[in-house]
Amino acid sequence: MNKYKYLILTLGLAGFLGMTSCSESFLDVTSKTESNTENFYKTEKDAWRALIGCYDGWRRVMSTDGPVTFLIASNILSDETLGGGGVGDGSANIVLDHFDTSYGPGQQTIFTYDWKLYYAGIYRCNELITRAEQIKWESEETKGLYLGEARAIRAIMYFDLVRLFGNIPLFLEPSSENRAQADPAEVYAHIFDDLQYAIANIPADKNTSVDDHGRITRYAAEAIMARAYLYYSGYYGKEPGFTPADGETIGSVTKADALAAVTDIITSGKYGLIDDFKDLWPAASLVPIPGELGWAEGSSYAGDANKEVILAMKFFPTYNYPSGEDNYALQASNRLLVNMGMRNFNDCPPYGKGWGVCTVTPEFLEMFENGDKRLAPSVIDMEGEGIASKASFEACYLDWRNYTGYSNKKYTPIIFGNGSPFANAEGTLDFMINNPEQFVMVRYADVLLMAAELGAPQGATYLNNIRKRAGLGEVALTQKNIMDERARELAFEGLRYWDLLRQGVDVMADAVCASGGKIWNGGVETTNSYVRSKIVATKGLQQIPQDQITLSNGVLVQNEGWR
Repeated sequence: MNKYKYLILTLGLAGFLGMTSCSESFLDVTSKTESNTENFYKTEKDAWRALIGCYDGWRRVMSTDGPVTFLIASNILSDETLGGGGVGDGSANIVLDHFDTSYGPGQQTIFTYDWKLYYAGIYRCNELITRAEQIKWESEETKGLYLGEARAIRAIMYFDLVRLFGNIPLFLEPSSENRAQADPAEVYAHIFDDLQYAIANIPADKNTSVDDHGRITRYAAEAIMARAYLYYSGYYGKEPGFTPADGETIGSVTKADALAAVTDIITSGKYGLIDDFKDLWPAASLVPIPGELGWAEGSSYAGDANKEVILAMKFFPTYNYPSGEDNYALQASNRLLVNMGMRNFNDCPPYGKGWGVCTVTPEFLEMFENGDKRLAPSVIDMEGEGIASKASFEACYLDWRNYTGYSNKKYTPIIFGNGSPFANAEGTLDFMINNPEQFVMVRYADVLLMAAELGAPQGATYLNNIRKRAGLGEVALTQKNIMDERARELAFEGLRYWDLLRQGVDVMADAVCASGGKIWNGGVETTNSYVRSKIVATKGLQQIPQDQITLSNGVLVQNEGWR
């Protein structure tokens, strides 16, 4: 069998690489938001097109060509990784890593691109949600399904924004007014209200087929609600809920509600742990054939829609799309991969080159116990895998900032033996925008650990089943053991920073400061250190883009620690 064809089948990405029309995938489409709102939103077909626009807006925030994304920031801000990048690159990543603009004067607009994209995506959701009553629905079930998905997408985007900035404007209708920042409690209340609507209105059997992979299910909404509950109750130290001056309380969620949500996922029977952790990740599951175009047929990737994936963001190679569509192709591909790939190094298939962002800290790796089967599938070890000894690696090493000898394997570009991205065996596509690996937002392992933390009667079993898969012995069910297991199991998946922060700003600051150590910048050995007081002063929040504050004529106010 042709090795390229086999690779496609093995990775479970045949749908990704072969789709050419929206009939084959709900997300494999060009822009769906160009119709005039005056003559749109009339039929259920219009609603479907608008819903696809909501998903597209969400995907754009996940994969921008701006300085950073929420996912990249979530890794850099934690103790897992450093800023990384090239020695001649801008300083945005270093400012983020150190919570300090003195590392990069002029870096007050790091999140401008993200800010705009998030609110553009939220605007799309608001259009559909607020125009629902003028649409002629063919069934109430479809109405609830589509609106449930749109409201869940809006909730997820607001959850990203409010965690990152804390103080943000709240829009529940399509509007471009100059609006002051809302009380975070009100923002969270609407997040929970949206998720509760989605849980109540997305039928349990909807969006769960392979063909619908990537769409939001009731179970995905339940998992995000539990995640948001744990974060809000931890960071703010209180239960969610908000009572406006002229209305009833909204968004009330209790610990029991959160536990019931994850319990529903567990008892549904739709999800489970796959047998081998490495099979969750394409790069970790491939066996290269030295000097040949492709990989051995022993590749064991479990596929995109495997039983452990509860919610994932899908991406595509750019050849499916026409050029000149508002840079659509830039957001079609998973740009997280090219950012996290080894710095300009393309001489070690199956790992492809990238920009060397988010270099892994050796201090974080000390959390892994001896014999933990998750370490090798999670981390590229330059020395241990013989990469650093290659003569061609020197140029990469000399152009790498914050080099530590370790890089992210879960999300790294994949290449053929000729160095071309696996979306195109002939090497005719741009490596920067042809990484179709999905990003897994919620895994079943995460749900089990949340259930254990929320007090599930089987909590100890859930915790130790995850450890058993990792080749480790049983431990007692304690909060520390749960959080330590989350760190190892979910490493580099964009969750660690928020897990630290919800335990307290001091806990986060201590962990980040402890990750300082020996690094190499452009081949020169130095020491990376942090100023703890700078980190604590920000309360873990990031700076509101200064250009947005200026455009608002001072209506927006900068966060503490960044003024």
